[in-house]
Amino acid sequence: MDTKRIILRQTENTSIREKAYEYLKASILSGQRNPGERLTEEHLAKELGISRTPVREALHKLESEGLIKPLPSRGFIASQDSKDDIEELFEIRAVLEGYALRVICARIDDAVLERLEETVRKAEEALRAQSLDDVFYWNTRFHDILHELILDRHRLYQQMVTMRQYVLRYRKNTLQRLDGGERTVGGHRKILLALRLHDLDLCERVMREHIQQSKKDALQSLFKDNEEVM
Repeated sequence: MDTKRIILRQTENTSIREKAYEYLKASILSGQRNPGERLTEEHLAKELGISRTPVREALHKLESEGLIKPLPSRGFIASQDSKDDIEELFEIRAVLEGYALRVICARIDDAVLERLEETVRKAEEALRAQSLDDVFYWNTRFHDILHELILDRHRLYQQMVTMRQYVLRYRKNTLQRLDGGERTVGGHRKILLALRLHDLDLCERVMREHIQQSKKDALQSLFKDNEEVM
């Protein structure tokens, strides 16, 4: 049986519409569906092995989130975010991540700090080996560990997860260059130091600076053929 159909049927407590929505959203955010790619109810229903009704509902939900746009005729296309859209995403993430690190700073312990230290060391080793996929993995793991500490803050956690999904599709490109990877690992070193000092204000500031640098790297990577990004 097709893997996608298995995924759509394996969670009994989730509606088919929600499973179709999550699958399609993940495929867009991961880059499996390119900006401008046409999406139709008929094709997607056949692809997922379900009726057109839950696909239609999922598509309308994705449209309301700006991930797809309707065509003048039938169907939708995967959206291409503008430079302003991407800047806004990173700005929102900077606020969320900065506040979250304040919360994390107040509750972090030595065991978690050592786990974070290990991910930074692994990322530094990957940089020296010029293994950029591993740099991306360990840098993602760094944020995963931080986010584990706010699982009980449900609203904040869900907002963070959503924003991270939107940003990560642009962020990965910047970690496929050594200079981008070096800046990211350096930023994680500063975050780790702020956490070790248990300085709430410093934590929020360095995290915001880290995301701002990520924004600059992403924009330079995505719009390198256009005017210089300041």
